[in-house]
Amino acid sequence: MTTAKLFLHGVPDSPAIWRPLLAALDLGGTPVAVPALPGFTAPLPAGFAATKEVYADWAVRQAEALFAAHGPIDIVGHDWGALIAQRVAMLRPDLIRSWAISNAVIESDYRGHRIARIWNTPILGELFMALSRAHKLAAALAAQGMPADIAAEEAAQWKNRDKRRAILKLYRSAKGLSFAQDWALDIPKLPARGALIWGAGDPYVELAVAQRYAAATGTPLTVIDGAGHWAIAERPGAVAAALRAFWDGTAI
Repeated sequence: MTTAKLFLHGVPDSPAIWRPLLAALDLGGTPVAVPALPGFTAPLPAGFAATKEVYADWAVRQAEALFAAHGPIDIVGHDWGALIAQRVAMLRPDLIRSWAISNAVIESDYRGHRIARIWNTPILGELFMALSRAHKLAAALAAQGMPADIAAEEAAQWKNRDKRRAILKLYRSAKGLSFAQDWALDIPKLPARGALIWGAGDPYVELAVAQRYAAATGTPLTVIDGAGHWAIAERPGAVAAALRAFWDGTAI
């Protein structure tokens, strides 16, 4: 039976960010789920607290549903989706055949990028969100390698006030991006079959973070040259090749 795949996007993204990679993977009849993080493409559900723990619990439910229908799954995450994917694998290794993450990792020494620190700061984060403009976001994302059509689509979603509120709550629940005192303690619980796929020029989570994690844990690392934070959309063919090799076992 073909292994089902669960793809989790990050911030400030949506499922649209996976389109180039899914086209490159050409998964055919493989069961694939590409859900939107709650609040990112629609209003926040009533009572949804938008903390990292709540998003992780939501993602566990997505994994449980796929597992119930198809057995152990391959989970793939980018950015915050990578962090959440790792957390799902820590909490419910019984659901997971493999995990693969791109350009974010739960790592004790990482302390977050400048924008994460801004979002983590009360008042300053709200000012940042209030002053952000969709057209400027689209230009900035495209300048960093995101395909222009996806950048425009995600910038349009930025007008959703709940999305901006959810991002602030998410980052503040993680103290910016610090996991040393909670999620990072559970790294030993991760299933052994994992992989890192990294855009070499990421300005938010530098390649050195991935290299440090890979050296400490023995997790294989594929570096995507000529790409930045959004390598999954900037160089989807190279990322797809790395994922296929990982899933097939030829990269281990």
